[in-house]
Amino acid sequence: MQFAGNLRGAQVSDTTASPSPSVATNTAMAVILAISFSHMLNDIMQSLLSAIYPMLKDGYRLDFWQIGMLTLTFQVTASLFQPLVGIYTDKRPLPYSLPFGMGSTLIGLVVLAYAGNYWLLLTGAAFIGFGSAVFHPEASRVARMASGGRYGLAQSLFQVGGNFGQSIGPLLAAFIVVPLGQGSVAWFSLAALLGMGVLWQVSNWYSRNRVAVATNVSSAIIAISRSRLVIALLVLVALTFSKNVYMASISSYYTFYLIEKFGVSVQDSQVFLFLFLFAAALGTVIGGPIGDRYGAKFVIWLSIVGAVPFTLALPYVDSLFWTAVLSFAIGVIMASSFPAIVVFAQELLPGRVGMVAGVFFGFAFGIGGIAAAVLGILADTHGIDFVYMVCSYLPLLGLLTIFLPKGGHRAVR
Repeated sequence: MQFAGNLRGAQVSDTTASPSPSVATNTAMAVILAISFSHMLNDIMQSLLSAIYPMLKDGYRLDFWQIGMLTLTFQVTASLFQPLVGIYTDKRPLPYSLPFGMGSTLIGLVVLAYAGNYWLLLTGAAFIGFGSAVFHPEASRVARMASGGRYGLAQSLFQVGGNFGQSIGPLLAAFIVVPLGQGSVAWFSLAALLGMGVLWQVSNWYSRNRVAVATNVSSAIIAISRSRLVIALLVLVALTFSKNVYMASISSYYTFYLIEKFGVSVQDSQVFLFLFLFAAALGTVIGGPIGDRYGAKFVIWLSIVGAVPFTLALPYVDSLFWTAVLSFAIGVIMASSFPAIVVFAQELLPGRVGMVAGVFFGFAFGIGGIAAAVLGILADTHGIDFVYMVCSYLPLLGLLTIFLPKGGHRAVR
């Protein structure tokens, strides 16, 4: 099997200085593409949950706060376990945890497909969240191991697989699950089986090359004090908060917003959600290489503050066309920040790749889940329009980027 052969032949680079053409040739691209493909499958399955919210709301007679609780269950389950997985695997790598995590997602899909009541829906969401918690820290570590020093590129390619999966999920829901019913969600367990097979090959490569994790510390560092390190990490957390709360408002309620404001059908609303999520995937893949060339801090400035004019305008636009244009621009600009944030944090804390990935991916999931629940209450009490008016100011937190040190490296004095 050619794919498996490529994974076996891929060589990890121990080079940890600034990227150069010679370093780039050492990038284990087959491994990065495999982990990105697996991320796509993982997030296709995860995005099905939010994509079928309109169906679940009608079928189970749910309120908006109950929709928010579904997102909260999935994302908080993921957020609570991800840092723990990352901290543990920094000391004791678990290469074969990757297919195990995909197996948990498979179980969640089957439960979700045949749930007879709301509590089983919550159970299925929890299994999917646990699968995500196991997958992301170790998958992020594999991407960094295989980067050959091009950390931004590797992180972007890894994350764009997830973004692309999130964008495909609503389309699959619109054209498969909506017409065929909730039980058709079980068909996507075939994608989970495929992902488990690919991740088994990745795990074999990871098991052979995991020693490189211990030496994956950059030699190009900038000395900063512990207090500045803490401030920098808090700023990165605040930036992650602003991005993911806004993204939660889109992933959970954008379809309802379009249906209520413009009277579009459920299927059409899923297509518009796909356009936004596709834009987010595009922004993710663009952000990494720009960060490698110009620095992560530049990308963070551009991606978060740059979205402000578009988010402020969105709630006041009365045209479906311009709403789609603005949301596409928001998706491209805002999504480019997360690879840069993760790479910046990993360089601030060298040797703690799993912990950083677990904390930031986990925090992103957790804050997104809490935001979905809170925004659902706001939607019930004040309407969907009010939700987007409040969220439009979130990117202003990007001004905190001024407190980040130059570059993404550190040596504590």
